[in-house]
Amino acid sequence: MTHVQRFDHVGVTVSDLEAATAFFTVLGLEVEGRTTVEGEFVDTVCGIPGSRCEIVMLRPRRGGTGLEVARFVRPEHAPGNPAAMANEVGLRNVCFEVDDLRAAVDAVAEGGYGLVGGIGEYEGTWRMAYVRGPDGIIVSLSQRVG
Repeated sequence: MTHVQRFDHVGVTVSDLEAATAFFTVLGLEVEGRTTVEGEFVDTVCGIPGSRCEIVMLRPRRGGTGLEVARFVRPEHAPGNPAAMANEVGLRNVCFEVDDLRAAVDAVAEGGYGLVGGIGEYEGTWRMAYVRGPDGIIVSLSQRVG
């Protein structure tokens, strides 16, 4: 039996919803919708009684898997490790394929977000870089080459 039908979205909790939304729109994602959730549904799903959460859903212009960016109004967010590296256990990065890696890296750099390491190339097929965005989120940017 197959349980998964499709990959819908990845959720990321942030401390500053506006900064995170701006970061991801610079990369080319578009805001699909924005809402606030609270009440029995979110309390049950998250397991946090009395929670209230603001959410922005973003998707690539050409469609596909979405990115849910959320900020908890109540209770306040619990800080993560903004300097976490790729070997720390947990969800470490979200990856987007881009048309021009250098232009994407330069665009986020204008917002004050930099490379974790450098730009690497894998066997003449992919160029990739990790950039660290708001709240230390690592975003992998990859470009097909050759």
